[in-house]
Amino acid sequence: MKNNDSLRAWLLTLPPSCMVYPTSAIDRLKYHFWRLYTPCHPFLRDTLVKFRILWHRGRQGFLIGRVPETHTIQEFISFLVEQGYGNHFVAWKDEGEIAGLRYVKDFVYQYHIRVFEDGEVRGHYEYTPECYPILHFFEIDQEDRREEFFALLGSRIVPIKT
Repeated sequence: MKNNDSLRAWLLTLPPSCMVYPTSAIDRLKYHFWRLYTPCHPFLRDTLVKFRILWHRGRQGFLIGRVPETHTIQEFISFLVEQGYGNHFVAWKDEGEIAGLRYVKDFVYQYHIRVFEDGEVRGHYEYTPECYPILHFFEIDQEDRREEFFALLGSRIVPIKT
């Protein structure tokens, strides 16, 4: 139990993901809105789910694999942070998820990886919620990028066939 508590405490120290500053005027307005709104999002999301205004159950698709027994979950997440991934506050929390991390390619697209307490790892490529919140919310055009994740993670992942 103490090990779980120390992992959860460590997860709170992860850096947030950073948005890429956009070039168009409309996207800059979105950018500034999200800079103000993001700290409030987890509270609002969790409240709407609690009162069943919104719902989210289970785990999203896009299974990549598992963290191998030769690595700890903390080592796995630390590697992702070294690669530029950061804590993604504006996201659903899947069942059993301990970390949701994203790498923002540009203001429009991001890579999103979820790590679960059982060592399972899921990830996909999608629109950022900051640029296209409706498309993001309805999971429009999410893409399986397993091969890119495998190339990034190497021996840090044990692939699971889907």
